[in-house]
Amino acid sequence: MADDASFESNADILTSAAQGRLKSFIERIERLEEDKAAVSADLKEVYSEAKGEGFDTKILRKVVRLRKQDKVKRDEEEALIDLYLSAIGGL
Repeated sequence: MADDASFESNADILTSAAQGRLKSFIERIERLEEDKAAVSADLKEVYSEAKGEGFDTKILRKVVRLRKQDKVKRDEEEALIDLYLSAIGGL
């Protein structure tokens, strides 16, 4: 392939220090991706366990999301939801 020679000459443009830093970034990203996959699997397992005990996982996820929010922001959101529902005659 004609581009192989071009690629090799472009790789020479990076200093050995830059190559080392690039490799370090890539390896860190790969480790974090592995960690993320492991955490995702752990979360799935916990939600599955909760579901097995009769808890509604959709509601659990919503509770977790709400607990992450600032109380003032959460109160504002709930007030807007109430306002919108009352404006359309809902609930």
